Amino acid sequence: QVQLVESGGGEVQAGGSLRLSCVASEYTHSDYCMGWFRQAPGKERVGVAAIDNDGNTYYVDSVKGRFTISKDNAKNTLYLQMNSLKPEDTAMYYCAAEDGPSPSDFVLHASPDFGDWGQGTQVTVSS
Repeated sequence: QVQLVESGGGEVQAGGSLRLSCVASEYTHSDYCMGWFRQAPGKERVGVAAIDNDGNTYYVDSVKGRFTISKDNAKNTLYLQMNSLKPEDTAMYYCAAEDGPSPSDFVLHASPDFGDWGQGTQVTVSS
């Protein structure tokens, strides 16, 4: 089981930026997909973006053009650069990794019952 630890959350004003990081406890082999998910108060956890080891990415429409997912394999670290933040981006953000899915499948169909998940980092965007 891969341990995932997120950091980088905080409170910013609308229009601001944050970069989230997720450090994995061990190398995630070539079939792993890693992604970011978020859960707002009273709402379900939803996918935001994912990336596979070939660098293929997938984003949900609401963050396209504003968020960028990337990874540094040498550091076993996943990133999410978030620009032009909006109040509706306020949520707990979770990092996750799973063996096998494509980035789109991971974002759209991942379940907390499968794969490895971090404890989350809070992002709050004020208007």
